[in-house]
Amino acid sequence: MKISKEKVIVLTSYERKSLFSFVAVYLISVFILLAIIGYLFFENNRASVQNAMKFEMMYQARMLSSSIVMKAMQNDSKGAMDTASRNDFLKNLKHCRFQVGYYDQEKKAIYTEIDNFEMTDQAFYIKDGNGYTVIEDTSSHFGVHYIVLKENELAKTVQSLRIKIIGYLVLSFILMGIVGYFLGRLFLRPVREQIESLDNFISDTTHELNTPISAILMTIQSLKGVEPKKLKRLEASAKRLSVMYSSLTYRLEGKVESSELLHFATIVEERVEYVKELINSKHLHITLDLDTTQVFMTRTSACRLIDNLLSNAIKYSDAGDSIFITLKENVLKIRDTGIGIDKKVQDDIFKRYHRENDERGGFGIGLNIVLSICKEFRIKLDLESEKGKGSTFILTFPKVSQRVG
Repeated sequence: MKISKEKVIVLTSYERKSLFSFVAVYLISVFILLAIIGYLFFENNRASVQNAMKFEMMYQARMLSSSIVMKAMQNDSKGAMDTASRNDFLKNLKHCRFQVGYYDQEKKAIYTEIDNFEMTDQAFYIKDGNGYTVIEDTSSHFGVHYIVLKENELAKTVQSLRIKIIGYLVLSFILMGIVGYFLGRLFLRPVREQIESLDNFISDTTHELNTPISAILMTIQSLKGVEPKKLKRLEASAKRLSVMYSSLTYRLEGKVESSELLHFATIVEERVEYVKELINSKHLHITLDLDTTQVFMTRTSACRLIDNLLSNAIKYSDAGDSIFITLKENVLKIRDTGIGIDKKVQDDIFKRYHRENDERGGFGIGLNIVLSICKEFRIKLDLESEKGKGSTFILTFPKVSQRVG
């Protein structure tokens, strides 16, 4: 058998899930932090913009007031200014970017560029995204008692500031996400390398086991004059080694096998017959109820699927327990009356090298292989189990027409 070692470290589905969970928590934390920083930065800059505008508007209003006072002082020697001349003077007085309005003591407009303005007692305020400044000139030169300035660009300025900050935050978030992803991979690399070393060790070890296991099985078949009970026990042990060897080398085989239409009930019967000695050695009762079912997958994967589920049922059953296998309407159920699995750890049993019960032995890869095969061939995998009441593995196969198409 050709054994190939991976040279490139590829994350398993569980490792990818862990990496994505790390990145997700990292990104959520970064998002919250950036959102807080962005909000505080925006509020600080908005306040700064408003304060700068307030001081500018107040300054310009005072300048207009001073110009009115200066004109009034110059006009005292010439006599009173008529209404038309006053309005022309006020109209041409503006030398700033703001809209201006002049109001008398009764808050009625003398001349204004501001539409629908309602006088208030506030010196500066913001309404509908526009800034307003109101100053009072108690001397009422030319009848001007209030000078009002309106700024129309405040909303656009704030919106531009908001968009700019959001843009910077999005860019920062993307960069932090990329950094987080590579950090996660960097942290997982030592773990992955250790798993890779273990895989290589298993590859080398199982390769050396192949020849003696085959020799033992061939020798058992040629033995004569040996007590049948001892022979059955020896054959059961040898086949158990063979099943374990097949599971260990399943991921490491270099050959590529094509999928084909399989009569799955026949394969189930063959694999049950193969491990019959293991079943009998624990005095287990096995019941088969199989309908003719076609499945599209590789034969090796089908055998490994059944072998590992059967091995799991045998391993975690006590002497005298029962195993029930049914295959109906593209649904395979393998139920045992063994020790069962606690609900808290049911998600963990499919992880690679995880063993729920150290006393029962095994390498912790059988159910991980089952999960990987199910994912590869789009087989829905469910588990029903309760501690002390056994387990049922349920495999729902896709319709042959769907799979082939």
